[in-house]
Parts: sequence; C-alpha cells; structure tokens
Amino acid sequence: MTSVTLGHLDETLHEATAAAVARVLEAYELEIEYVPATHEALMAHMRNGDIDLFVSAWLPDVDAAYLDPALGMEPLGDLYRPEFGWYLPTAAAMGLTSIAELAADGHDVNREIVAAQSVLDRVRQGVAAYNLTEHGFTIAARPDAEAMQYADQAIKAGEPAVIALWQPNFLHYGSTSLTPLLDPKGALGTAQTARMLVRRAVRADLDSDMLDELDELTLGNKVVSALDHAMRVEDMSADAAAEAWQRGKLLPR
Repeated sequence: MTSVTLGHLDETLHEATAAAVARVLEAYELEIEYVPATHEALMAHMRNGDIDLFVSAWLPDVDAAYLDPALGMEPLGDLYRPEFGWYLPTAAAMGLTSIAELAADGHDVNREIVAAQSVLDRVRQGVAAYNLTEHGFTIAARPDAEAMQYADQAIKAGEPAVIALWQPNFLHYGSTSLTPLLDPKGALGTAQTARMLVRRAVRADLDSDMLDELDELTLGNKVVSALDHAMRVEDMSADAAAEAWQRGKLLPR
C-alpha cells in the first residue's frame, strides 16, 4: 500500500491525536488522506470500507459500537487512558476531595452543575448516586463547546464550580489548576483505553514493522492534553502540534 485513509472524530483532541499517529505512517512513506467526521458518518465510512485506520476508539464502553463485526475493524495499540471525572478549580476547592462531600453543609460550591451534552448521562448518574438533588444540586445541559468555555472561565476565575469532563483535554494541560473529586461509589464509570482501529481487509497489506510500531505507540494523557492545548489555546495546526511533540517541544521541561 502507498496510501492510507485515516479517520477521526471531527474534534480538536482527536484531530491532534490522529496527526501524532500520522507521524509514524509518514516515516513509512505512506500518503495520508484524513477523514474527519461525526460518529455516525464514521461508522458509515467503516461499513463501506472507506477507512483503513481510525484514531481513536475509547474502549471498552464509550465507542463499543465501532467493534460491530459488520464494520470490519479490529483494535490496535494503547494510545492513552481517557477517564471521566468531576473537578473543582483548585483555588476554590475548600479542602473538598470527594463527590460524597458535596452533600454536606458548610461549603459554597455552586449547586448548578453545567454539563456538556455529550456527558449528560454520566453527570446524571453521579447526581443520582450521591443524592445531590436532595441537597439542592441541579444540572444545566449545554452544548459541548459552551460547557468547555464555562469550565475554562471558572478555572481562570477560581469559581467554586463543579466541572465534569473527560481527561485528557486542554483544560488538563499543566493540571495543577484542577482538583479531582474522588468517586467512591464508582458512579461515573470506569477508565477507558484509547485504541486505534485497523480495517481487517487491509491489515495484511500494511508493513508489519509499522503495525508493530503503532501497536507500541503510547502518547499518554499528558501528551494528548498538550496537543489539544496547542491547537485550542496556542492556535497551532494539528500538524504543527504533532511536530512539536515529535521534537520534544510540546511539554514544559
């Protein structure tokens, strides 16, 4: 094969991760055609055999639908470990360390939880598991971009706001400004593994050394957060962010 179609969700974090993976493909002199799309469109592309490599599926739960045998894709590698959690801006954490403590009196945490639409069900699970509705907590659903902007502003202002989000992402870059809240009941779900998917029909045509290299490629949450930060905050392209990572210039020393 001389070219590869590389699919990814049309979101900054996934675009940046795909660009990092593409560095390995380029080293084997493959031409790359990116296919950014929505979840539903990507599944249709897979079903039609239009995607050779996908970056990345969050398994075993979030993106389990991509493993439908009819799509013809199989997992490869272990890029990073997405984990959903609740956080407080460190400047306003007031010594709180657990979601269970939110039900107690004596703190000034904002009782309206602004939740992105994509994580609304997980936020509802947390509120129900810890009986937070009985303690005055409500959920305000917002479009993802709006919820991320709210979280960014709350962190910068040090507001006592519950921030519900996946890690990694650009808000975790540097990560000292957020205090994680423990989830002793496991209500928010388990950690995932971000894996590539390779089209079964083309696997035999791909260089075996390249596949081994992809299988061993580990970016880690810090790198993916930094890639996302470079694009969102520093206005870098996905390719420029991936090059900075490759040259060791992405993470602070």
